[in-house]
Amino acid sequence: MVSRSPVGVDPERSILYAQVMSSEPKTAFDEDGVMRGFGHQKAFGKAYLGDVARAALRSLGTHDAPNFTTEPVFDEQSWELCCSTDEITMRISSRHYWGFGLFTKSFLNEIVMEGSLPTRARCAMDIVSSLGRNPWEPVRVRAFEKSTSGLMSEHTESWEGLISVARDSMADDISVLQDSVNSMRGLDELSDVLLDSASEALERAMEALADKNAPAVDRALSRASSAIVRADPKSESGSLERELLDY
Repeated sequence: MVSRSPVGVDPERSILYAQVMSSEPKTAFDEDGVMRGFGHQKAFGKAYLGDVARAALRSLGTHDAPNFTTEPVFDEQSWELCCSTDEITMRISSRHYWGFGLFTKSFLNEIVMEGSLPTRARCAMDIVSSLGRNPWEPVRVRAFEKSTSGLMSEHTESWEGLISVARDSMADDISVLQDSVNSMRGLDELSDVLLDSASEALERAMEALADKNAPAVDRALSRASSAIVRADPKSESGSLERELLDY
């Protein structure tokens, strides 16, 4: 495989490299390379997916079935797969970069994403949040740099650049909802109670954003948005709630 330099914030694609720390989970695939669960009647081969690839696939949300474009042969931790959503295509490859692949930590993953920049940025943040560590920090720095054609400063910039894009986008979403809360204050007693709940949810969203926990940010924003809609007496749910409470 030809090494490519790391790329983060780019109009078309991102190329990220990550240190694998665990080879689990193990997965199966059929004769066409389509990933299958163990026990599936079409299961044919096996591969060690690893912690990074698992986090990367989860970051996509709802997606097509991953397909192994290069299936493992002798080493079940060496492979390449592709997975797509309506917004982006993600290609992940696994290869050793030191120790002849004798150890789990000898492996790195190359993650190539093409498509919507905001979605790519969100995926990068989700991966880091899910792993609970900085995936661009390798076990063997010099070997990692040589194998990826990128200095550690470039890897750091690539990952953190995308995370910054995701963080800014979520911060904007929080700000928009906070403006809605402020503009609706004083409509009636029920509105203010619901807007208090929205404000609390937005505070949780800010805390989650500081922790780079994108799923928690989403949950908090959803709660805040729901409370804001209910606080609006002109909305269908707000009007119905007031009728039930005889407002």
